[in-house]
Amino acid sequence: MYRDVKLISRNPVSIGTNSTFIRAGQLSEKRAVVDLSLEIEHNPEESKKITLLTEVLSAQGAVLASKRTTLNALKAGLHPLDQQIVLINPILWGIENPYQYTAKIKLIVDGQVVDEQLTKFGLRNFSFDQQQGFMLNGRPLKIRGVCLHSDLGALGMAFNRSAALRQLRIMKEMGVNGIRTSHNPAAPAFLDLCDSLGFVVMSETFDVWKGRKNPYDYHLYWDEWYKRDFVDHIKRDRNHPSLFIWCLGNEAQEQWHSKADGAAIPIALAAIVDSLDGTRPTTIANNELSKANPVLMSSAVDLIGYNYNHKKWASFPQDHPEKKFIVTESTSALESRGTYDLVPYDSSRMWPERWDIPFSGGNKDRNISAYDNVFTPWGSNHQTSLRLMEKYDHIAGMYVWTGFDYLGEPTPYTWPARSSYFGIVDLAGFPKDVYYLYQSVWTEKPVLHVLPHWNWKQGDRVDIVVYFNQADRVELYLNGKRIREQSKDPDRYDLVFKAVEFKPGEIEVISFQGGKKLLSKTIRTAAKAHRIQLFAENVTFNSAKKELSFVHAYIVDEFGTIVPYADDKIEFEVEGDGAKILATDNGNTTDLTSFQSASRNAFHGKALAIVTSKNKVKIQVRAKSEGLISGDIQLEAN
Repeated sequence: MYRDVKLISRNPVSIGTNSTFIRAGQLSEKRAVVDLSLEIEHNPEESKKITLLTEVLSAQGAVLASKRTTLNALKAGLHPLDQQIVLINPILWGIENPYQYTAKIKLIVDGQVVDEQLTKFGLRNFSFDQQQGFMLNGRPLKIRGVCLHSDLGALGMAFNRSAALRQLRIMKEMGVNGIRTSHNPAAPAFLDLCDSLGFVVMSETFDVWKGRKNPYDYHLYWDEWYKRDFVDHIKRDRNHPSLFIWCLGNEAQEQWHSKADGAAIPIALAAIVDSLDGTRPTTIANNELSKANPVLMSSAVDLIGYNYNHKKWASFPQDHPEKKFIVTESTSALESRGTYDLVPYDSSRMWPERWDIPFSGGNKDRNISAYDNVFTPWGSNHQTSLRLMEKYDHIAGMYVWTGFDYLGEPTPYTWPARSSYFGIVDLAGFPKDVYYLYQSVWTEKPVLHVLPHWNWKQGDRVDIVVYFNQADRVELYLNGKRIREQSKDPDRYDLVFKAVEFKPGEIEVISFQGGKKLLSKTIRTAAKAHRIQLFAENVTFNSAKKELSFVHAYIVDEFGTIVPYADDKIEFEVEGDGAKILATDNGNTTDLTSFQSASRNAFHGKALAIVTSKNKVKIQVRAKSEGLISGDIQLEAN
């Protein structure tokens, strides 16, 4: 069991489970007409007067408007009820200001409140267009999204609000404004977070339809369960303002193996969406782009979704005239944080060469260079797909595979690799270098990120890569000596100083706009490991709400520089009544140490400890390793 399970006890007269649906019937800057519909579940043979009172509350809890509806002498059964409530000068929900109202709904029978419900909702105008892509509240907006699996790394599949919030904040800081819940319904609390942070969510229900992908997958239950499961999913989540798109399936086998089902299933699923929602478009994630694919060509689906196939994005308006387009899944590039192969940065390596042929190449340690030059045969490197998506207005947006590494699918390797390499952020939550590529394009914050580290062999020639924005050129210095200056290619988001000869010391990169110096970044050659440095993402956390603290451990030299090859074993300890190390990680896909272990080898100088507490208490966290000075930090669970 990895999601909350609720047992609901109700009065004989109550509001039907997940029957409440709130949406804007009319919406402008000056006035909103809010449509509310629900069902009253009536079990007695007959009752006297029934009143439904709805109050719309501001984000601060003030009553802005109300509606009272009275019914007389209902008989047993389900009874639909509709209300309209007018709001003056409504505040719209958006990615920068995700404002939410609350509908406080009371069901009153014979003067007594027998049921009460609080439902949050947001008001927004949006549309998809063949030429302009996506529009939110009257303005064009590129959906700059990522796909997220529902596991939480070292914490496994059980949903944890604190860990999910951390993931979403890391994505937001990168400039992400969209999340695809691949490939199953997200926890309601996850969507609550997306509502409050401002994400454009593509909500996905099925990875499998009637045609099997694996012997024991959902195809075994399709005929009996798909309709009930889909209805329950839509009714449960349709009030979330962050939810913009219903994705009906992912890479369904019906694209190839059953034209009859491939034609019929999209029609059936889209009809369910239209009957229960009708305010959001549908899409399907297709990886077969032949016009013989009945799923791709279904007229029942509102948005055509492509998985990968980036070379066909530009020609979409000619390939599918009058259709609207979104990239449901892209990229599938491969990296291990902190690993760099001494091969030219502008080289390309496709691992594996074909999806259906076992991979026997790669690196002996099963790591992959973080230079953004390794990718799968169905995908691309990050730079390529990113540039295409940003270039063409008809592309509403894309969802990169994936925001975080996740458990399973260790493409291109097999066991003992046990988690993915696709993530822009590793399993422990440490960003890989391409994180800053996206941040330089998707945010307004000044960015200057330099890779790789500067610990090499004498005489090695190293490509130095720079991700930066808001500047037109950068200068490179080695041990105080100016090496060269370069300007950014307008057709690229990066800049490369090729084959710089390694000499111990430091490299410094300075960015300029015109003649003005903007930012500088220095990378030093690390000496031998000397001590452990601890850093907490959140020094205080709420124990009653089961919040967590995420503590970074860095192995540094005597000057505080992270030692890039350090893999020392770190022992984490906590002092404090009720406090404990819940899990540890390091982002290494081949580390088979139990996540529940309080000890963890560093991976490229870094490790993570996740701390929890049952009680309100001051907590001392210590990290020690043989031959190194220990690190300490104090947390507080309140």
